Amino acid sequence: MTPHADWHLGINTLFLIPGRVGGTERYFMETLRALLPLHPGPCTLFTNRENEATLREAFKGCHGNLRFDDLGFRAENRPGRILREQFQLPQRVRRAGCDVLWSPGYTACLLTRCPQVVTIFDLQYRRFPEDFSLVARLATRVLVRRAAHHCRAVLTTSGFSKAEIAGAFRVPPDRIAVTYAAADAAFGAAPPVAARVWPAPYLLCVSNSYPHKNLPALVRAFDAIAGRIPHRLLLVGGPGRGEAQLAAAVRAARHGGRIERRAGLAEAELAACYRGADLFVLPSRYEGFGLPVLEAMQAGVPVVTTRGGALAEVAGAAVLFADPDTPGALAEAIMQALSRSPAEREAIIAAGRRQAAAFTWQRTAGIVYDTLLSTLVR
Repeated sequence: MTPHADWHLGINTLFLIPGRVGGTERYFMETLRALLPLHPGPCTLFTNRENEATLREAFKGCHGNLRFDDLGFRAENRPGRILREQFQLPQRVRRAGCDVLWSPGYTACLLTRCPQVVTIFDLQYRRFPEDFSLVARLATRVLVRRAAHHCRAVLTTSGFSKAEIAGAFRVPPDRIAVTYAAADAAFGAAPPVAARVWPAPYLLCVSNSYPHKNLPALVRAFDAIAGRIPHRLLLVGGPGRGEAQLAAAVRAARHGGRIERRAGLAEAELAACYRGADLFVLPSRYEGFGLPVLEAMQAGVPVVTTRGGALAEVAGAAVLFADPDTPGALAEAIMQALSRSPAEREAIIAAGRRQAAAFTWQRTAGIVYDTLLSTLVR
């Protein structure tokens, strides 16, 4: 089958609750922004009550034939969202006349005959089930596996995740395409706000507080060296299931008064936070990609991180690595990074910027679009 020029692309956004799905939201929004100019035909976004207005505003004027179909429910009700995705969405896809459906949020519409592509970012729910409620864990375990087998192609964000998906679900590797995320250009631009968001000097970590993010280990590492450095520690990100453990670690720290947790920063504030930091630290045990590492490198900030999941793949040789589970290793790496000479610091910043520049949303959107197109012509 040869696709006609005006083939109709459907996009399942029912998973998206603005401000609540972390890096998944950034990946989807930026990829779609770069993808829409590639598609000459109609495109329908199937939306929920939480994201309809946000998506209309974000993509106003981006495409001459962009349509919105609100399924009229709140995705915060996860069981309801799953039911709507499986039983209401197929009717809407058929009524819209979609030729291909992209489901970029782990799960897919299993009861439609429309050719479909799903994005599965990682298998965190398998590696760290404690990060999820029992209902979410059970539903995700069934639906993600079914999506991987039902859809004609799978997209993911790293070679590491591709290997995990292929191995866990026995999906042929040639059915899985890697679509890396990228740092927004704003992180490397001139400061969009005049004043510093946080007084210098400080170390920065941008992460939610799910247990696998390992933030209590960073608090302990900072506490161990705080008497030798003038820095404060700024932890930016929304609460996860490990927030109580993080708060307990801060309370137990001798230098807990020099640690602050911030959430809900606007993008301009976040970019300024990156640029003002002396060092970025991500102690995570597992990442399907690790976008904050790229954002820090784009902003010209040296990085200390781990080899957890895809982090080594994304960071390359432009960072210092530390074992997340070895006491003292994180503290030692932080001290090593802060002890660099000005020339060494500039060299590592330049290497980081080169590494970040290798990842672009335009390249990602091109791979996504080619995958959608190849699905259509099979």
